[in-house]
Amino acid sequence: MQLVVLDMAGTTVADGGLVERAFDAAARHLGVEPGSPDHAAKLAYVRATMGESKISVFRHLFGDETAARRANTAFETAYGALVDDGRIAPVPGAREAIEALRDAGRTVVLTTGFARVTQDAILAALGWQDLVPLTLCPADAGGRGRPYPDMVLTALLRTRATDSVHRIAVAGDTSYDMLSGLRAGAPVVAGVLTGAHDRAQLEAAGATHVLGSVAELPALLGVV
Repeated sequence: MQLVVLDMAGTTVADGGLVERAFDAAARHLGVEPGSPDHAAKLAYVRATMGESKISVFRHLFGDETAARRANTAFETAYGALVDDGRIAPVPGAREAIEALRDAGRTVVLTTGFARVTQDAILAALGWQDLVPLTLCPADAGGRGRPYPDMVLTALLRTRATDSVHRIAVAGDTSYDMLSGLRAGAPVVAGVLTGAHDRAQLEAAGATHVLGSVAELPALLGVV
């Protein structure tokens, strides 16, 4: 594999459930009462769609575009404040795995379902601004996030790291990461157990491998 496309939150970045906390702030902003059936149903949808572009999630939950954008802005603001408060950290071994892949000549790209402002805040908080040659959010790939293949294919087009989708590996912690990688044609679509979805969910979505964490990825790809 010449191009390795990695998810961030839950895969390379441990955020300790900050997505749910930021969603709660966004829901309150739009008048959803905590503890209500409506809140519970919306939170269940957020959990089920972990990995998807957040604005797409809010479009589904709140219907009209204005409300969705208000919710998304509140979500990104809340998540960014939690990041600034030091609530995130690298998944153990993630930086070392990225460096090992990079040192072995693989091109590594980091992707997210968050907006660019939040992605940049996470990278800054971890000191990862120069860790990889390219980072992508849905807006960088035309606006469609996972489960569409767009970010994986944009990584290929932007980096020119390989001449074939059959030389791409994708890793993530959600079903949507798996679907995105498969739809892009990647032969290695590895689920990791450090984030939102469990082994059964990852395998049901088509994971070719399930790893304890991204730290195991270099060995899977023959990098030791």
